[in-house]
Amino acid sequence: MSKKDNVATLILAYLNEKNRPYSAQDVFCNLQKQHGLGKTAVVKAMEVLALEGKIKEKTYGKQKIYFADQAQFKEVKDVDMKALDCQISELSEEVQSLNQICRQLDAEVKELSSSLTTEEMLSEIRELKAECAGYRARLEKIKSATNHVTPEEKEKVYKERDVYVKEWKKRKRLASDMINAILEGYPKSKKEFLDEAGVETDEDCKVVVPST
Repeated sequence: MSKKDNVATLILAYLNEKNRPYSAQDVFCNLQKQHGLGKTAVVKAMEVLALEGKIKEKTYGKQKIYFADQAQFKEVKDVDMKALDCQISELSEEVQSLNQICRQLDAEVKELSSSLTTEEMLSEIRELKAECAGYRARLEKIKSATNHVTPEEKEKVYKERDVYVKEWKKRKRLASDMINAILEGYPKSKKEFLDEAGVETDEDCKVVVPST
C-alpha cells in the first residue's frame, strides 16, 4: 500500500469511527501528532475519498465539511436512540463525578506534597530542641550574672543621653551660625574655610546626631 493510499485509509477509518462532520483542517490537527500526516496530503486524500463516494462532502461558504457515508450504517430506531441518550446522560454524570473525585485527589496530593515527610519532621524537631536548649543555657547565664542594670540605672543613662544629645545639637547650631557669619565676608568657599581652620564636621566623621 502506497503512502497516499495509507493516508486515505487512515482518514476513512477515522471519519467512520467518529461519524461526525470535520473540515480538512480538523482532521489534520487530530491526526497529525499521532501519525505525522502533512496537511496537503490530508486535503488531497479527503478530496479523493469524496470523489470516490467513500465519504460525503458539503460546502458552506468557502469551507468544505466532510463526514462518513451514512448509508453504510444501520438505521437506528427511536427506542435505540432513547437508550443511547440515556446511556450518554449516565456516562456524562459519571464523568462529572470522576472529575470531582480527581480534583479532590489532586488537592490532597498537592497538600501532601507541600507537607514535611516523617524524616524531615523528626529532623526539624531535633533542630528545634537543640535551639531551645541553647536559649535555656543563655537564659540561665543571664540570670546568674551579677552585673544586671537596674531600672533606675537604665533610666539615668537615658536621661544623661538626652542631655548630651541636646547639648550636641545646641553646639552644632552655634558653630554653624558662626561659620555662616564668617563666610559672609570670606572670599573662598565654605569647604576651603573649614580646611584652613582645621574644622571637622559631623559629616566628615560620618556621624549623625541621634534623635532624642
